Amino acid sequence: MEVYLVGGAVRDRLLGLPVGEKDWVVVGATPAGLTALGYTPVGKDFPVFLHPLTKDEYALARQERKTGPGYKGFSTEFSPDVTLAQDLRRRDLTINAMAQPADAAGNPLGDLVDPYGGLADLEARVLRHVSEAFVEDPLRVLRVARFAARLAPLGFRIADETRELMARIVAGGELGHLTPERVWRETQRALNTSRPEVYFETLRDCGALAVLFPELAALDGVPQPAKWHPEIDTLVHTLLAVRYAADHDARPEVRFGALVHDLGKALTPRQYWPSHQGHEGLGVAPIEALSKRLRVPNAYRELAVLTARYHTHVHRALELRPDTTLKLLQECDAFRKPERFRAMLEVCTADARGRTGLEHQPYPQAAYLGHALDVSLAAILTPAESTGLTGKAIGDALAKKRLAALTGLKRIGTA
Repeated sequence: MEVYLVGGAVRDRLLGLPVGEKDWVVVGATPAGLTALGYTPVGKDFPVFLHPLTKDEYALARQERKTGPGYKGFSTEFSPDVTLAQDLRRRDLTINAMAQPADAAGNPLGDLVDPYGGLADLEARVLRHVSEAFVEDPLRVLRVARFAARLAPLGFRIADETRELMARIVAGGELGHLTPERVWRETQRALNTSRPEVYFETLRDCGALAVLFPELAALDGVPQPAKWHPEIDTLVHTLLAVRYAADHDARPEVRFGALVHDLGKALTPRQYWPSHQGHEGLGVAPIEALSKRLRVPNAYRELAVLTARYHTHVHRALELRPDTTLKLLQECDAFRKPERFRAMLEVCTADARGRTGLEHQPYPQAAYLGHALDVSLAAILTPAESTGLTGKAIGDALAKKRLAALTGLKRIGTA
């Protein structure tokens, strides 16, 4: 029995990146043999075992062959006769198809096993498919796009021949076999990279964006007023906003909010371009549709819808009267969910600064509204002020006190 550290752990160690989960492949073993050594079997589709001490996953070497459409159309062969090279061949990219003997902590114990040129591609900063079997799994289109986003800061690019295979998968309708859970899982992981916009640019370039994210693809080529958007194109602006959010270490739900905040602009009739009056409300339906289709978590969807509806109000915050500011806070449910409101301000900041040449422009609106929320939350009724009040009268008295606090804040803010 031979044990090898494979995939991402080998790749990241060679790149000098932190190594996360460790994946192991066992060659020349059987399920019974591993069980006898104290490994615990997990999974139903193929033999994977947990190490008795480290609890890392150890998988028997295997081969896969496509026998029909979708993920159910695969046959998998497990046998002590399957070689390490055969196991590595079924992987997506050459940089993920390297292995190395190692101890339980992942420390190298022997020479790198690299049958498909992964080390050369790693040094050349190239993402290249291992074999023609790449086309058998449509999820690889998203995985390559995600790796492109994750490794973009290191200068990686996708090989031309791999881009061609990705486009072939899309043109063949294979993406239709992907489950919503798989699409969202890759997208969520991509959103959490340092360059998430590269993920969506890659999907656009191979045609996958129009298939999986038609609401987003519809923004491509939609113009905006040059006065406010020097980049003109709405999709370009959207991805700049996502890039800004990532550059400032925003949470994934904030990055998602930046991604979809302007979907309503795709619904503006052409005769009104480049103006997009009313795009805020128009953007709610496509966000809801995308979120339902991909089963986006509620926290992501709710923040995105809130931002779509109110981002223009936030941009005009310094022009709002105190009573209008209070109304904005109330309609955004900011008093019950202050952290969500603050997250919306992060999305709005990314929107304001996700514009060519305006990445560092002042955006006092976010600080003002954040302070307005703090002041409003601090304006509570004293026991004397609430004596004798019930029901709606309590709410009215509290709103009146909050308005007084905001009125003072507004005077200070405009002095």
